[in-house]
Amino acid sequence: MTFEAVMQTLESQGTAQARKTYARHGIGTNTFGTSFAVMRKLAKQIKQDHALALQLWATGYFEPRVVATMVADPLALTRDQAQAWVDEMTTHAVTDELVNNLLSRTPFAADLALAWIDSPGEQVGRAGWDLVVMLARGGGCAACSPLRGSKGAAPVADVDFAALLTKLEATIHQAPNRKKEAMNNALIAIGIYVPDLTEAAKAAARRIGPVDIDHGDTACKTPDAIAYIEKALARKA
Repeated sequence: MTFEAVMQTLESQGTAQARKTYARHGIGTNTFGTSFAVMRKLAKQIKQDHALALQLWATGYFEPRVVATMVADPLALTRDQAQAWVDEMTTHAVTDELVNNLLSRTPFAADLALAWIDSPGEQVGRAGWDLVVMLARGGGCAACSPLRGSKGAAPVADVDFAALLTKLEATIHQAPNRKKEAMNNALIAIGIYVPDLTEAAKAAARRIGPVDIDHGDTACKTPDAIAYIEKALARKA
């Protein structure tokens, strides 16, 4: 599928109502208001096309960038490109799609996580902790919920999750809003998917206390880490 055909489809399928919904989620004005159903259908038709992904990303628009994350080749993406793309992030919605669909499947996912978690930048820091979620899972999606479905992340490297818990506990309340959200998701994911650290994660959550996240004009809620961990583990039992 050509760049022009993809752009024409995305633009023609947009709606005013979806643009309003996306705006409430902080996506901004560079959007056509195209549904994720349309984006996923396009990506399925395209399959993998890294050159096209680069063209779509360069538009700066929400939907083309989301499709780009779906069709890019994780083995063709360089670390410099990954850094450049995450540095351009202004909304957590694209950050999460970039991490889930693409960066988590690169061979350097763990290196990116450890490089980015200390970033003071809201979106770069979020991307780092999003990747921690998936490293804890051994694959999966960090967007919105630490239990969302898996697309298959890169294999877990030798990551010291205990040290990450310590870092998370010490810094979560000082983190920018959307980075803090990803840190809370990482706390939950470690508690669920790293059995040796379940009790340590719950203990850290007790010391951390309530995590205040501004979700904007949406119905989104911040999950209570202990309740989420316990519910998820009971479901798995």
